[in-house]
Amino acid sequence: MTCALLCFRAFKRYLPKLRSVVQLGVVVGGMSILPMAAQADITLTFGTYAADKPTDTVRKYRPFLSYLADRMSEELGEPVSIKMKIAKEYEAGISQLADGTVDFARFGPASYVHVVEQNSGIQLVAMESKKGSKRFKGVIVVHTDSEIQSLDQLAGLSFAFGNELSTIGRYLAQSHLLEAGISGSDLQEFAYLGRHDLVGEAVGAGRFSAGALKESTYRKLVAKGVPIRALMSFENVTKPWLASANVAPSVAAAMRRVMLSSEHEEIVRQIAKNGFLEGSDADYDFVRRAMEKSLLF
Repeated sequence: MTCALLCFRAFKRYLPKLRSVVQLGVVVGGMSILPMAAQADITLTFGTYAADKPTDTVRKYRPFLSYLADRMSEELGEPVSIKMKIAKEYEAGISQLADGTVDFARFGPASYVHVVEQNSGIQLVAMESKKGSKRFKGVIVVHTDSEIQSLDQLAGLSFAFGNELSTIGRYLAQSHLLEAGISGSDLQEFAYLGRHDLVGEAVGAGRFSAGALKESTYRKLVAKGVPIRALMSFENVTKPWLASANVAPSVAAAMRRVMLSSEHEEIVRQIAKNGFLEGSDADYDFVRRAMEKSLLF
């Protein structure tokens, strides 16, 4: 058998694997900062907003998106390529999914409610699992030395919220304050600081009497020595992964199958520590109610 024939047969055996090789491209403000994928049958764009530096965001999501594309290629029997588009602002990320500029995204619960209001065709692919549950905790914190023991004692004092579109950092916190008889006019001052860690640090530094943040961020700050304690905790629902109305149902279903079967994959744990669960729009009803109530704040 000639060397040429042997080489040709080896190439034929390798060709299917070669076709499924996926490269992850990233676009920030219209500029590619990573190599784009070769032409593929299915090209998807994952959207997120720059809560951190764009390079840190890329580093966080790139391994999982590469894994997802590879597994979806196997599920669908044709190559899948995934790019990433990073929005500069929170609101822009919501708009991009609503209008189909991006094909899928990972959102907070309140952002999910907002995007469905803009486009009812948004598809819920899966929800992140928190130790097998769809719920996790948010906290309202005060300084370690504070004498405050209940929310109603915050009247006349100051409060730090997170992002204006944050589920924990705004909507749920304001809902609980209202239940305690505290509205914005009852506070001496309140402000939106953006990130959860900035809220906790501001309360620890004595700039605000209290603030709302994720329980996981609260624990990290306490471990770092930030002098804060939990005044109360409250439930939130885990993050949804969403597909735009333009994504074919068969593609969204393949994405769902991969996510729901990937609980023990180390790459997946970097994004969703306990994997994913099936979800429904009704899982977010209590967030909707909190968002409606916060209008009275």
